[in-house]
Amino acid sequence: MKANKIIAIILSWLPSLVISLFFIPNALDKIFNSNQAGKIVSNSATIIATGVVLLIANALFLYNKTLHIGTLILSSYMTLVVFIHMQRGKPYEVTILIVMATIFAAYMRRPQPFELKKESE
Repeated sequence: MKANKIIAIILSWLPSLVISLFFIPNALDKIFNSNQAGKIVSNSATIIATGVVLLIANALFLYNKTLHIGTLILSSYMTLVVFIHMQRGKPYEVTILIVMATIFAAYMRRPQPFELKKESE
């Protein structure tokens, strides 16, 4: 029975780790390669600040007590990226999938806040 519990914990954390493997390199690229051409914001300080916020949000996302705050920040960031891609005519389907995967990963770890509360009759 204990092996089943360990496997369930590993499987519930797996989507979160995959999401983190996407956001961490993205944030580090923004911090260390801040003078990127063709971005919506060309100010390198803003891009560095965005990278720092993404790293902090990722840490909040991985910590169980602040999971929902991190999820909110990461999914909000990627939703803005979706709108930017739509406005520029770039493919945006993958970014929508990343938003959905971020929310799904949070649900896999802590489903209670996502459940509907039944009204008492």
